[in-house]
Amino acid sequence: LQKGPMLAGVDEVGRGPIAGPVVACAVIMPADTRAIVGVDDSKRLTHAQRVRLAVKIRERAVAFALGAASVREIDRINIYQASVLAMRRALDRLEVKPDHVVIDGRVMRTLPIPHTAVVHGDARCFSIACASILAKVTRDLLMTRLAVRYPQYIWDHNAGYTTREHVAGLTSHGITPHHRKSFCRISDLLLALEQRTAIDGSEARVLDDVGVPDEDDFDYEIVAGAELGFDDLEQELEREL
Repeated sequence: LQKGPMLAGVDEVGRGPIAGPVVACAVIMPADTRAIVGVDDSKRLTHAQRVRLAVKIRERAVAFALGAASVREIDRINIYQASVLAMRRALDRLEVKPDHVVIDGRVMRTLPIPHTAVVHGDARCFSIACASILAKVTRDLLMTRLAVRYPQYIWDHNAGYTTREHVAGLTSHGITPHHRKSFCRISDLLLALEQRTAIDGSEARVLDDVGVPDEDDFDYEIVAGAELGFDDLEQELEREL
């Protein structure tokens, strides 16, 4: 609280996938209340836990906002700069100005907002963990919706990450407007997938990490009222078609 009570935690999800946008969330949680039990790095939670916690985070937050960078932007300016762009958009959309900003990872020199970086912040800082959960729930549902239009790539199960089924879809059907062209050399993806699976079976862990919620289990109120919701994200993607 040295910098003031309005601390905004910011995190992004979607750096690693080969399809879909990168999504960021900025969250200001009240400083005078106890942390929500169970909030942790979103990667450590099941999809059911994330969905349940996201509802509580939204209800208790002083303010939260979503931001995204499209596949076209990722290919044009690279994934690092696109992540910064998504974070900046989320912060710009906050209805309450934070006293300070904390982000996961390392200092981003191109983020034009004073901030403190916390390594493994999504596991160590409550507000960053809250942002991580909202961002992941948002992106996972977006990829689930896109999977209805592009069922060949199994995005409702892999959220755009490199899995055997996803690469098989690329091999059979080619890329879509939602694939990151700078990420999608199929021969390289196949080689990397074989090496990774042979070494440590991480393909299964990637799928566990995705944890895309079933639409029947998802409470759409999680993002209701956010300045950037799923309609805005989808409209941004539609412009790329």
